[in-house]
Amino acid sequence: MTVTLACTWGRAPLQASQSPQVAYLLVEATPAAASEAVPLNFCLVLDRSGSMKGAKLVALKDAVRRVVDTLTPQDVVAIVLFDDTVQVLVPATAAADKSALLAAVDAIEEMGGTAMSGGLAGGRAELRKHAAPERVSAMLLLTDGQTWGDEDQCRATARELGAEGVRITALGLGTEWNEKLLDDLAESTGGVSDYIADPAKITASFQRAVRTAQGTAARDARLLLRLVRDVAPRAVYRATPVISNLGYQPIGQNEVAVRLGDLEAGATASVIVELMLPARPAGGFRVAQAELHYTPLAAEPQVVKQDVLLEFTADANQPAYDPRVMNMVEKVTAFKLQTRALSEAEAGNLSGATQKLRAAATRLLDLGELELAQKAQEQASALEQGQAVSAEQQKELRYATRRLTQKLEE
Repeated sequence: MTVTLACTWGRAPLQASQSPQVAYLLVEATPAAASEAVPLNFCLVLDRSGSMKGAKLVALKDAVRRVVDTLTPQDVVAIVLFDDTVQVLVPATAAADKSALLAAVDAIEEMGGTAMSGGLAGGRAELRKHAAPERVSAMLLLTDGQTWGDEDQCRATARELGAEGVRITALGLGTEWNEKLLDDLAESTGGVSDYIADPAKITASFQRAVRTAQGTAARDARLLLRLVRDVAPRAVYRATPVISNLGYQPIGQNEVAVRLGDLEAGATASVIVELMLPARPAGGFRVAQAELHYTPLAAEPQVVKQDVLLEFTADANQPAYDPRVMNMVEKVTAFKLQTRALSEAEAGNLSGATQKLRAAATRLLDLGELELAQKAQEQASALEQGQAVSAEQQKELRYATRRLTQKLEE
């Protein structure tokens, strides 16, 4: 299994300058397409508390049935239910007897309160039974409410799952769940979190999680940038498959490492790196060496390297922007602005939050995201008038801006 590494500047050549300047670098890792799905060790951890009654539970059961239909006999599946107790509805078993699995799903009923930590621990125990290098271990978590008093326990279990190579897809249904908690659970395992506003969309979210797991081509991908002297990293953001702030870890002078997590066959994982470049005269220069470290399933670790070169020109008319890269940069910037705005609103800095939301709205408008731009403007106006931003509005804007770059991939 091969992975292609590509590095593209947002603007090249760059104007020669006697002072430092900012440049954006898009780094893309694309595994070759796969001929067949990889075997899964898959666990669904599902909230069946009383608040799931009615349309939510009906939609949840339909979505789980579709997951069962999607799995192959080589896959292992487990279903763990939680309220304020835990029930292992389906102990980890090969997904061969579909009728038995579907009958178990039909028996799901709502009851009790919400204690997520028990569900996570139960799911971890089931996943451990069939963990193997040739299988992809993944957990799909869905909840519609707040878990009470056990958030730290949930985070600790997620860290343990991450250390064991399990990727969590954490989904929040409706508006009453804790997005900070679900974000933390997903992030600690290299997974994703998302918002489902309408129960009718549970099935699509579940199918996406299964397809992503089945398409896993490599685990534990890490990007290492060896920068030349006086080149400094300022920020690293994931651009695809969803936008997120990856940060970076300094590992020595002029070297930084970024965790990319799992790579999906045939899909591009990309990051935007914001660099501060030193003054340079006209000419060609080596700025960095990019190294992608990854481990194919049941195989030895691999490394792909590429020199990152940049031309500087004295001709003011020669520099040209790469529209695809700069479009990603603009979408990442919109995400950054709204994220900071919501953080400042929570901290009580309403003026700063309003200013950033309006700036985000302008970016979104320029990108043609009219509906999102309007929502950002409405939030800014509400804050300006001293009104609190609703949980629904926060979740809509936060998770919709994360998905901005998915349209590029489609």
